[in-house]
Amino acid sequence: MLTTKDTRQPRVPKTHVMPLPIIQDKTALDEKWLRQLCLDAGADDVGFVHVSRPEVDVDRNDVLIAAPWTKTLISFVIRMNKENIRTPMRSLANVEFHASDDQVTETSRRIVRTLERQGVRALHTAFGFPMETDRWPAKMWVVSHKLIAEGAGLGRRGLHRNLIHPKFGSFIFLGTVLIDREVTQESTAIDYDPCVTCKLCVAACPTGAISPDGHFNFSACYTHNYREFMGGFGDWVESVADSKNAKDYRRRVTDTETVSMWQSLSFESNYKAAYCLSVCPAGDDVIGEFVQDKRRFKNEILKPLVEKEETIYVVPGSDAEPYVAKRFPHKKIKRVGNGLRARTIRVFLDSLPHVFQRGQAAGLDATYHFTFTGEESMNATVVIRDKTVTTYDGHVQEPNVRIIADSATWLGFVAKEKNLVWALLRRKIRIKGSPRWLLAFGKCFPS
Repeated sequence: MLTTKDTRQPRVPKTHVMPLPIIQDKTALDEKWLRQLCLDAGADDVGFVHVSRPEVDVDRNDVLIAAPWTKTLISFVIRMNKENIRTPMRSLANVEFHASDDQVTETSRRIVRTLERQGVRALHTAFGFPMETDRWPAKMWVVSHKLIAEGAGLGRRGLHRNLIHPKFGSFIFLGTVLIDREVTQESTAIDYDPCVTCKLCVAACPTGAISPDGHFNFSACYTHNYREFMGGFGDWVESVADSKNAKDYRRRVTDTETVSMWQSLSFESNYKAAYCLSVCPAGDDVIGEFVQDKRRFKNEILKPLVEKEETIYVVPGSDAEPYVAKRFPHKKIKRVGNGLRARTIRVFLDSLPHVFQRGQAAGLDATYHFTFTGEESMNATVVIRDKTVTTYDGHVQEPNVRIIADSATWLGFVAKEKNLVWALLRRKIRIKGSPRWLLAFGKCFPS
């Protein structure tokens, strides 16, 4: 312990000082120097994307609100330990997810800290949480890490919608740092697809969210895998609120579910599956064991996940419900809500493709004209055809049915907070055409 009489200096830990003087102007940063800085900070791979590029279009407004001075986005990869992700014991997988999450944050902070010492303005973004929850259920994140990473040449999204790195495969986490400098050489997207189209992610997905033809059922994945996140947590809270007493609560929620929710609240939220990552053989460091013995690969990695007895959470009336019953009869189905409730008409329209159930839309060919009045006035068209949904601003095409609705009443109806008959009697919602079209519409968007 130092005293006023001590003449020794306290020992300072050695840090790696990059060979670049503090730059007061806005000179572009040397790409090789910046790359090495990021690797020394803990990144396993890195790339750079200018803020003006198309890959940033979705996020540019949020990025410039967070840091108006942004010129370049640094995208980097943290490699995960693959055996932890592969195990059917999901507690071990979640430990690796959370550790990698922390490593992304720490690496981001090291990059920012080193750059600030060099006179570069920098800001690191959230890996996943916390997010801009005041926007829920609209876009709650500042940066879409996968899109930026694709532009930075760190891989491409595969059939399972996760980024596949050319070397590390699917076993990666992503981070993004914003800086106020341009870089002497930007990165470019890779010109090939590392996905090997083996369809193992299709076989492993317990909800049928991933289809062989490339379709992705966001709602199915979200409802199960993220049961103890956001909307799933809200649904659990409503189960607590609706319970008459402890016995009624235990009828609705098992003891294991209560303990699992407690663990997510007290430690960190736990994923229920992420099997699509577990079985993915893509990437130079992974593909060898798959190519050498595909049967062994499937038996050791895919089979334990497929045969695992577990509870699968599905929305009643969704495509996931019959899929699980047919594909995984040994897994238990639990019908739940997903907590996805739009609070604005704009969010309602934007969310339709994400909650659309194409199996429920089989044979339906209909055009809907919506006229919303009241607090949020707008016209919109929804077309359901060939098991797809498309939304348009304004009225286009000839409709099968016209729906005129007070915006607040419609949102309450969709959220199951207002009765349709009540709304019709009070002319808060009016239907011009057969009501069967509205019933068919509702089947396509269960929540």
